[in-house]
Amino acid sequence: MSASGYASAPESASGFALASEPRPGFVPAPEPAADRPHMPGYGIRGAAEGSGLLPWSWAVERLRAARNFWLCTVRPDGRPHAMPVWGAWSGEALMFSSSVPSRKMVNLRANPQVVVATEEAENPVVLEGRAEVVTEPRDLQRFIDLVNSKYATRYRVDFLDPEVNATVAVRPQKAFGLRQGDFTGSPTRWSFGG
Repeated sequence: MSASGYASAPESASGFALASEPRPGFVPAPEPAADRPHMPGYGIRGAAEGSGLLPWSWAVERLRAARNFWLCTVRPDGRPHAMPVWGAWSGEALMFSSSVPSRKMVNLRANPQVVVATEEAENPVVLEGRAEVVTEPRDLQRFIDLVNSKYATRYRVDFLDPEVNATVAVRPQKAFGLRQGDFTGSPTRWSFGG
């Protein structure tokens, strides 16, 4: 995996990084573009002032370290829904699982656009993206390995039976972060190609 947090490994049929070792000749994805978010009325400083723009590696560290994430979806009738989830950063996507009939999954089937935020409000990372259910056996194994390592669990991959528990990957389209203690000089928005 590159320092940026992008996987330096082959991808599965669904496009998610699986292995931890780079394949020969692999070229990692470029860093997302960083700029200041538009925050009128908050006294936000220029991109070169304060802490400056935060590197994507700063966000990746927090995505890897966060124990819980807030998942925000929209109900079919338009009402918002937020729920905490365990999750793991795969290098290119934030992955989590949820019971197939859960409110989260009902919402995602109707509208896959989501917001996912780390639990720490002082140094938050907020991802905006599209949720995709993954079912490839290698992707499921990769996710269960990440979860077992992160949470010191011993789940078997059959826990992720797609008929019972959906495995979801959220690839960021935009991300936002800011550093505690530099509210006006650290806000950073990252934009991902595609």
